[in-house]
Amino acid sequence: MPPQLLPASAAAFAPRASSVNVVLGSKIEPWLTQTLKRVNKVKRPLNSVPQHHRCLTEILSSPNAIWTLTSMMLPKLPDSELRTDSNPLVEAMFNYQLIHVEAYIVHVDMVLRNEVAYKLTPDTIEALIQYHKDIHCVNAKAGTYEWSEKEQQAKKLHEDFIQAINRFVYRTHVSALEGLEEEGAGELLCGKSEEVKNNITGLMKPLLPPPPRIVDVVRQPPLLPSSPVGSIWSQSTPSPALPAPVEAWRVLPSSPSVTSSAESNTPIWANMAFSEVQLPSPTPSYSQPYSSAGLFYSSSMASAPIPALPLPSMLAPQCGVSVGYGGFGWDSRFQEYAATM
Repeated sequence: MPPQLLPASAAAFAPRASSVNVVLGSKIEPWLTQTLKRVNKVKRPLNSVPQHHRCLTEILSSPNAIWTLTSMMLPKLPDSELRTDSNPLVEAMFNYQLIHVEAYIVHVDMVLRNEVAYKLTPDTIEALIQYHKDIHCVNAKAGTYEWSEKEQQAKKLHEDFIQAINRFVYRTHVSALEGLEEEGAGELLCGKSEEVKNNITGLMKPLLPPPPRIVDVVRQPPLLPSSPVGSIWSQSTPSPALPAPVEAWRVLPSSPSVTSSAESNTPIWANMAFSEVQLPSPTPSYSQPYSSAGLFYSSSMASAPIPALPLPSMLAPQCGVSVGYGGFGWDSRFQEYAATM
């Protein structure tokens, strides 16, 4: 893409130069020759490129060489102060104004880009800035809700427009010089004025309020049955561990033969068969005296780990009629024991 060649007079806030920068090619188009002959009051020779260059530069550098790029119908008052009337003509006269967007040519290039560059006049820039401040910004603030930095944003919006309208340079094809009139004035042809109007309207930005703040909602994860014990509830409020409930039938009665080494409440009948339980004989000469402590606890049983035994109700079928006297060792001594009694 060729570089954009613009003179210093096209910069923002730069004054108008005394001479227009004109660049012509080695061959002059016939339409340019006819245009220059039409606008010149005094006939001048136009037989070479330097003669065309000199004539065009003098015409465009004239103080009266002001072009009307477009005309914009803009409101005079903010929307809240507009007058309402049954006659549309009266309403338009009191509520709207016509601003002519005028500019002067700062650059003509017929070699690289074949374009003409226009810069707005100081009067047009001042009129557009005043409209933006008194009407556009007021409507923009009235159309948005209040927030803490609204005035600062509106002020910045106006300052940005001032910079943009002073930097505004409209470029169009060199064929626009066909609309050249006497003393260098002219108007844009072929519907280009509508394009200028859209470009200037695009510089008037709306006042955008800040987006609403998004509040993060912290949701607790659902407590599923498969969740581990150390969930967020147990970690947040730890509670002291409670002892497991002890069934009543596991509690051992107090007995002198029970030692302090018993640390488990496991039942004593875990590994004991009914055939191992021996009752004492009637006389001390045959067996040891009968003691009920052996049925409940012994030191040899407490020394080894004892697995859990089912509930006593599960042993009921074994303690029924099928258990005879032979299971308790009474088959051989029952007669002797009965005689002693």
